[in-house]
Amino acid sequence: MHEQAEREIARLERMGDQSGESSMIRTYLDWLLAVPWGKRSEERLDPVNAREVLDNDHAGLTDVKERIVEYLAVRKLRQERGIAEDKRSGAILTLIGPPGTGKTSVGESIARALNREFVRMSLGGVRDEAEIRGHRRTYIGALPGRLVRALRDAGTMNPVILLDEVDKVGADWRGDPSAALLEVLDPAQNHSFRDHYLDVELDLSEVVFIATANVAETIPGPLLDRMEVIRFDGYTVDEKVAIARGYLWPRQRERAGLREDEVSIDDITLELIVSQYTREAGVRQLERELGKLLRKTATTVASGTVQPPISIGEPTVRDALGKQRFYQESAERTAVPGVATGLAVTGTGGDVLFVEATKMPGKDGLVLTGQLGDVMKESARIALSYVRSHAEQLGLDEHVFEDTSFHVHVPAGAIPKDGPSAGITMTTALASLLTGRPVKHTVGMTGEVTLQGRVLPIGGLKQKALAAHAAGLTDVIIPERNRADLDDIPEDVRNEMSFHPVMSLDEVLELSLESRSAHALS
Repeated sequence: MHEQAEREIARLERMGDQSGESSMIRTYLDWLLAVPWGKRSEERLDPVNAREVLDNDHAGLTDVKERIVEYLAVRKLRQERGIAEDKRSGAILTLIGPPGTGKTSVGESIARALNREFVRMSLGGVRDEAEIRGHRRTYIGALPGRLVRALRDAGTMNPVILLDEVDKVGADWRGDPSAALLEVLDPAQNHSFRDHYLDVELDLSEVVFIATANVAETIPGPLLDRMEVIRFDGYTVDEKVAIARGYLWPRQRERAGLREDEVSIDDITLELIVSQYTREAGVRQLERELGKLLRKTATTVASGTVQPPISIGEPTVRDALGKQRFYQESAERTAVPGVATGLAVTGTGGDVLFVEATKMPGKDGLVLTGQLGDVMKESARIALSYVRSHAEQLGLDEHVFEDTSFHVHVPAGAIPKDGPSAGITMTTALASLLTGRPVKHTVGMTGEVTLQGRVLPIGGLKQKALAAHAAGLTDVIIPERNRADLDDIPEDVRNEMSFHPVMSLDEVLELSLESRSAHALS
């Protein structure tokens, strides 16, 4: 760095102030001096204190907290035992999960726990490679990349840098920013990162990089391979109530100008708001609803209509938030044969999908509606082929398929749907339709299917289980090969639900369809 600065100063002396290039050299030198070379925060290597800070700021998120504590513990041991710092040991965590689950805010808590500076870089919509690596100095108005600017803003060479929305980085004729990030996020390479503008090596190995994303599928494979992924799969109802009680309610009460002794709410009412007015993986909508409730309460206090203290109960919630928005509709929807309850993962968390099937005279074969992607269309065709090939086993007349058209629909047709986990749901819906046996209203299912009737594993089991729990389902059918993933599901959800690992469609239909005798009695 010193050699580069001296060369530029010598050039500036030779050309004088009258040259047009002198201002560019001065700007370059300003940026070179703005980088905090050699300055570092005195980090606090105390795993116990770090865990306390993280616990105070966020409920849940055990995996993230444990990983940060491990990182600190390793650095502490290496320092105490005089082991040289490993340039390739930098922490590069990627938090992937639905919106509103606390991914961005946890970065600030990590910086506070480490006693480091915190800088946030939003990558959503970035399409120019120069945003990461900087412009070459041959261009008029050239500037360094965002990483150099982040180090300047932090004032140290070892900050916590949050790369927000890394899954929304674009690419066009100006280059691919995600490719430029490959070197930045590789612990084996980022100790010698070279910005195009400064053209000197920057040591990024001491920076703690934390990336956030909603979905992993849109992150390029080589980039994802360099990341240590920690998944945020959403919160249970009990966790949301705890977060509302400890974090959201006090914050919104303060914003509404109310004191702690003026307004109160119990956990039963908080659970009512969570279950009947929100259906999300995170808590962003929950905070909006609490804010709305408290603003209306503040209005009554300010106008003198009601005198504090005010205890908020169900009548107040109904009056402030309006009618109930979400219902447990599984029993109503599956009351007729031909409707099965499936579980899916979307960009906003887990969700419940009702797959409907019907038949009519005609020769159209199979009609599919609901904006289904290619994978789900193939699953529907496999489902029909399986049912036709196992007609005798299902007790169906072999002529039932002659001159008959089948229509499979997944409601909410304005929302595109795709993914390899709807196979057993579509098969169950068709089997229910043809046998006349409704699907049990307590059962949800997820899994892909083969033509031979084997049930294949799926992803996102925790998010799907949380969605099933919120929808009031008590039994979930999952692939046998996902049995190990049950450990990821919170214990309180596992205690309230029954999970049924299966290997074949025979087991699925046995578990999901009402018995013939029960259906005849009804």
